[in-house]
Amino acid sequence: MKFRPCIDIHNGCVKQIVGGSLADKNSHADENFVSEQGGDLYARLYKSRGLSGGHVIILNPAGSEYYEADRRQAFAALAEFPGGMQIGGGVNDENASEYLEKGASHVIVTSYVFKDGSISFERLDRLKSAVGAEHIVLDLSCRKRDGKYFIVTDRWQKFTDMEVTRENILMLKGYCDEFLVHAVDAEGKQKGIEEGIASLLGNTEGIVSTYAGGIGSYEDIELLRALGKGNVDFTVGSALDIFGGRLSFERIAEMN
Repeated sequence: MKFRPCIDIHNGCVKQIVGGSLADKNSHADENFVSEQGGDLYARLYKSRGLSGGHVIILNPAGSEYYEADRRQAFAALAEFPGGMQIGGGVNDENASEYLEKGASHVIVTSYVFKDGSISFERLDRLKSAVGAEHIVLDLSCRKRDGKYFIVTDRWQKFTDMEVTRENILMLKGYCDEFLVHAVDAEGKQKGIEEGIASLLGNTEGIVSTYAGGIGSYEDIELLRALGKGNVDFTVGSALDIFGGRLSFERIAEMN
């Protein structure tokens, strides 16, 4: 189990937000933390600690007035840690190779591979042909509905018809190198992990996965270690002291 750091970019700034609050209208999000530093500073910090495999996420959609500012922040971060970070947010088969050329190790996709709420294997195949499965991370960000976890897209606002199950994860395994799973209802709240998601990932053999959402204490990390059987990596955002939280970045970095 490894710590995977993050750089979330919204409205041209590095931020930590409450996941379910993200909306396209007025580029709004409930904020836990807004940094005065750029993404490049955080990338340098992660590189200095040897924390590879983290992710940069562009939260504004393409077409937003802030989208290009987000991309500039993202490119600056990738340039500081070439090959050390993944990137997601607006990635498709036409621009994926650009992000790899800018220094990303992988591209992270959710919304692109869904069309009208259902998975598009045609788009998955196009993306795989463009950059290779070894450079793809599938983001299975999910929210609970009727007691089940369903993948959500478009800034985590739209439900798809695909449930996050062991069978579906194994079915998608051939299209990617890793999985990133945001438990959106817990994201940014620091009130504990989604135990069902952690257990599901821990019981799905032969995959590399990173869990995100709700970690607010060292005990939460140990619970994830137990439920994930030591095989599920994790990210911590709002709870870290470098993002205004209570948990020591240095202590967590030493877990790797």
